[in-house]
Amino acid sequence: MGRVVAPHGVQGWIKVQPFTQEQKGLLGYSQWQVGHEGAWRTWPVVEARVHGAVVVAKLAGVDDRDQAAAFQGQRIAVARSEFPPAAGQEYYWADLAGLQVVNAEGVVLGKVLRLFETGANDVMVVQGDRERLLPFISTVIRSVDLAAGTISVDWSAEY
Repeated sequence: MGRVVAPHGVQGWIKVQPFTQEQKGLLGYSQWQVGHEGAWRTWPVVEARVHGAVVVAKLAGVDDRDQAAAFQGQRIAVARSEFPPAAGQEYYWADLAGLQVVNAEGVVLGKVLRLFETGANDVMVVQGDRERLLPFISTVIRSVDLAAGTISVDWSAEY
């Protein structure tokens, strides 16, 4: 959800580049996972606020600039269990990755590898017999069944 870019001030604050849609997206969590793949540690957030294009935060037990500098380059994550429930026809990208994509004719196009955002809409990268890029829009996505692990699409296998 973000990356520590630098210490902020001399009292142990860190400066975080958020990866959330809005800068304030990190502010609602009382604990952050800080680290990198395979080496995460939970840190209580004492205080955090938006500061221009970044978020500045004070983590419990980090009291000086040198301690804050040790976090530079590390990632900020939040436990999936902390996410608020998705509303209506909204989905977290993390929940879509790995789902099987099947078209209206019953042809399995592959599995969702990842999603990315474009100026017009989000796009699913589906890997099957070849890689396909499918727009995540209502005219293509017929249904998403998280429990069954499938996404039904109106998309020809020939595309």
